[in-house]
Amino acid sequence: MQLGEVVNYTGSLVGQVETARKLPTAEFSERVDAALGTGGLLSRLVELVMRSQLPAWFRQTAELEARAVEICTFQTHMVHGLLQTGPYVRAVLGVLDDTNLDDRSAVRLARQRILEKEKSPIFWMILSEGALHQEIGGRETMRGQLEHLWSLESNPRINVQILPYAAGAHAGLQGSFNVYRFSSDPTIVYTEGYGSGHPTANPETVEDCSLRYDHLQAAALSLKDSAELIRRVMEDRYGEQLA
Repeated sequence: MQLGEVVNYTGSLVGQVETARKLPTAEFSERVDAALGTGGLLSRLVELVMRSQLPAWFRQTAELEARAVEICTFQTHMVHGLLQTGPYVRAVLGVLDDTNLDDRSAVRLARQRILEKEKSPIFWMILSEGALHQEIGGRETMRGQLEHLWSLESNPRINVQILPYAAGAHAGLQGSFNVYRFSSDPTIVYTEGYGSGHPTANPETVEDCSLRYDHLQAAALSLKDSAELIRRVMEDRYGEQLA
């Protein structure tokens, strides 16, 4: 109870976290670290706890995300998890299964902390234009998601390009994929199926997907034009007017 009063959380919530019935948020961990003078120990442990709560088949990929110096992703149908907003995450994860949705959403959002580190990875996302129109979670959720993507234009370490409908046939027609690059380890290509993930360092696969990514970047709109298209879709389709 006393700790709850210090960090401005209920004693009940503190108790649930202590007994592992509820996952701590990043804000909760930071407040407890400050209150107990732990030097950020709890926050660092929470990252490990959150990663352990991911589906078993995805944990290796989460480790790759955390170690990569550059992440390049091509997404056909929805925004990549590292750039999803909270409501968008809930809508995506809630399809067919809404059990423990709060905790599952918190675990996915916790992955995004790698983009907040002082030495964060360079992140590139090429997103099919159709994903801007796929109304996931309703109009308000999509408006918030597109506003978040639009706001990233000024961040040189997070880059969003839209692959327009006008691109026609393109190098990513076989589906979404990620490329993880490291300071010393071999490059990894990751693809995903229903309930399964497939990382590989096979040189031929890496070469093929790297070439495909280069061609997708060439076919995609520039960063500036991509941000303008995101803004226009947000205003025209979801009714948000920005100055």
